[in-house]
Amino acid sequence: MRRTRVSGAAAPASPGASKPGSSRARGVLVWVLVVLAALVGFVSSLTTWVNRQALDTNSWTKASAELINDPVVRSALATYVVNEVYDNVDVSAEIAKHLPSRYQVLAGPISAALRSPAEQGVERLLAAPRVQSLWVNANRVAHQELVAIVEDKTRPGVSTANGTVTLDLRTIVIDLAKQFGLSGNLVSKIPAGAGQITVFHSDQLSAVQTSVRTVKALSVWLAVVVLLLWALALYLARGARRATLRDIGWSIVLVGLLLLVVRRVSENYILDSLTTSQTRPVGHHVWLIGTQIIGQIGWALIAYGIVTVLAALLAGPTRPATRLRTLLAPTLNTRQAVVWGLAGATYLVLVLWGPTHALRTPTGILLLGALATAGLYCLRRQTLQEFPDAAHGEGPGLTARAEELWRKRPHRSTPTKSQTSASAAVGSAAEEIERLHTLQQAGAITDDEFQRGKERALS
Repeated sequence: MRRTRVSGAAAPASPGASKPGSSRARGVLVWVLVVLAALVGFVSSLTTWVNRQALDTNSWTKASAELINDPVVRSALATYVVNEVYDNVDVSAEIAKHLPSRYQVLAGPISAALRSPAEQGVERLLAAPRVQSLWVNANRVAHQELVAIVEDKTRPGVSTANGTVTLDLRTIVIDLAKQFGLSGNLVSKIPAGAGQITVFHSDQLSAVQTSVRTVKALSVWLAVVVLLLWALALYLARGARRATLRDIGWSIVLVGLLLLVVRRVSENYILDSLTTSQTRPVGHHVWLIGTQIIGQIGWALIAYGIVTVLAALLAGPTRPATRLRTLLAPTLNTRQAVVWGLAGATYLVLVLWGPTHALRTPTGILLLGALATAGLYCLRRQTLQEFPDAAHGEGPGLTARAEELWRKRPHRSTPTKSQTSASAAVGSAAEEIERLHTLQQAGAITDDEFQRGKERALS
């Protein structure tokens, strides 16, 4: 049957047009990659924290210095030291030796009365810079020895005899005793086992060393995997790369917030398990100092994510973003030396300031420089396309161009009632003409009747 073509019918899709199904599948894949990158990034942040806090001697020493400078921790440490002395030494008997026989009955009360002044004296001693320096150095040496064990490096003072892995810190104990003013006779009475710290049994050494190697490797390679997932997501998100970059920024912010939440929740769980109501304040201070790196990572990720979101918004079609690009276009397009000079100066200031750990490492500095360069290049290319004739001082012309870009921005809108009615009318007209054509072919109506009916349908 011969059919009459109706004016205004939709043209067939071109062979090169993308299919809606494939575009939808690509969008889902991009979303999955962004979510997967966020999960991997969360795990990477945790391994980075363990690597920096537990395996880096400088970070450990810094935390030790902050601990001894914390008044709450220092007071608890002084109490612990005095308790250890009273538990291991018969203080009453030592006092009685120096009292006349008729006053030796007072040794017990004197011993009890001296406990509080002794705690105060030890606390003041721990606040002295000389003692604090000794504390920090002792922690540095102890951590170096521990890292030597878990990284399978041979160092003096490390022993794996008798089925245990130990650290020999007796020399450090003797130095501490001398700093506290103990006489040579008392120092010589320090038992040979003093300062011998059992870390773990020898049969556990292999597993510990494997775990350490795994953590150190994951802290590096998981970060690389995250970057690759982001790059793949941006590559696949053709036509929606700006939105994908925005989603990546929000995912970075979410990971940072999640790290802060985990730090808080795990504190409550661990302190409930390891401390009592009396020691909880001390445990809280120790936890804050010991986990400050994970807090720094969390806040740094939040800052990086916000910057990424702002960069995506700056390249977007919103009116504020378009007007901001209008103001930047003359300088970006015609004064490259000024633009790159300001960008370079800002970059150097950030590197010298080093607000985050990444900006204090060669890899982080190079990565930030590469990302900043790529972002500035893309922004300048966009302003060249939108404002090709922009020059310094052409404000009114650029404003008109910005308004034009705003009106032509791609957007989705819900069809209005009139638009829906018009679409229904077009469909009804086509159906009526098709019905009239069938009647004409069957001889039920004449050609003149068909023409008049067609005109009525189209009107």
